[in-house]
Amino acid sequence: MHATVQWDGDDRFKATTGSGFDVMIDRDLKDGPRPMELLLASLGSCSSVDVMAILRKSRQDVVSCVAEIAAERADAVPAVFTEIHVKFVVSGRNLKEAHVRRAVQLSAEQYCSVSLMLEKGGVKMSHSYEIVEADA
Repeated sequence: MHATVQWDGDDRFKATTGSGFDVMIDRDLKDGPRPMELLLASLGSCSSVDVMAILRKSRQDVVSCVAEIAAERADAVPAVFTEIHVKFVVSGRNLKEAHVRRAVQLSAEQYCSVSLMLEKGGVKMSHSYEIVEADA
């Protein structure tokens, strides 16, 4: 994997992924998200991919899966993340709680590279879920 990040003036940068996608990053939030926000989005998408794959394999009728990520940062520079909580709101028909709990647990403990990397780096990680019954 690789990426390039090119300065685009002021505090803006254009990141290009190895797969050819561009993302604007801007510390001042004029033209894109901040770098640390992208890290949280990466965490949410990485773990969501895992959770959805596991729920599909267990034949759960999922209508929606939203990862809500809340993070705390250190007061001093570098302002690293100290705590991150990922809450999954999973909506579907007749979802089995055991399957949702297991999907979240497997993602957190075995599969999500971003989560595991942050945890190994000293970030206190926590995960939870909420199940919402979807209309038939």
